[in-house]
Amino acid sequence: MKKVLTIAGSDSSGGAGVQADLKTFCAHKLYGMSVICAVTAQNTCGVTDVHNIPAVTVANQLDAVFTDIFPDAVKIGMVSVPENIRVIADKLTQYQAENIVLDPVMISTSGCRLMEPEAEQTLIDFLFPLAALITPNISEAEHLSGISIHSKEDMLSAAEKLSTMTNGAVLVKGGHLCGCADDLLYQNGKPHWYTGQRIETKNTHGTGCTLSSAIACGLANGLCLSDAVKNAKDYVAGALKDGLNLGKGCGPLNHLYQL
Repeated sequence: MKKVLTIAGSDSSGGAGVQADLKTFCAHKLYGMSVICAVTAQNTCGVTDVHNIPAVTVANQLDAVFTDIFPDAVKIGMVSVPENIRVIADKLTQYQAENIVLDPVMISTSGCRLMEPEAEQTLIDFLFPLAALITPNISEAEHLSGISIHSKEDMLSAAEKLSTMTNGAVLVKGGHLCGCADDLLYQNGKPHWYTGQRIETKNTHGTGCTLSSAIACGLANGLCLSDAVKNAKDYVAGALKDGLNLGKGCGPLNHLYQL
């Protein structure tokens, strides 16, 4: 069985973060492991508390995983503070981890900030260079690139700028773009567009976490990046279309809709 590790924060409501990642791994019939970087108190309406795990504990979790059940792919999600980012980069380098998918989680679906401002540059400096793929949404791509995105041409400009910050590829997710829901994979200086069908639902809590985890599953299974992205998009679309309706705010996807 292939193994996938998530390095992220816990979501007490189960729709995003580590919980969403583990459900996604399960749906793809892969063995999931987790390194918890933060514990959040959140639900479909918002985030009310964040407790960051000490860096030494994050390091010890990483050692425990990599010295026993070595992952075939790694997904990185919410990492809020610089000291945890540095220790993650050190450990991934030490163990020569491969197939790293980085979702630069900055703001939750409900609009709550999940990353300390001083951690942003640390993320760019230490983790972007290690990633095989980074997966910003429109607002994250705008913030990281400094380019306002209102069109597919703007998405391409932002992807080109972001590609200079990483040794891997860039997937700019167009789900928040007016007029279409196309995603752009920018790899080795070449754009590849994925046409997306906009699904009318407010229940999108954890969509970004789920997509990046599904891509990591594809890479763990030996798919090329473009196929891993396509399969992941199809999986997320199915989880949205299933129409799960839980909670009073932006509800979660049905990660196990195929079971």
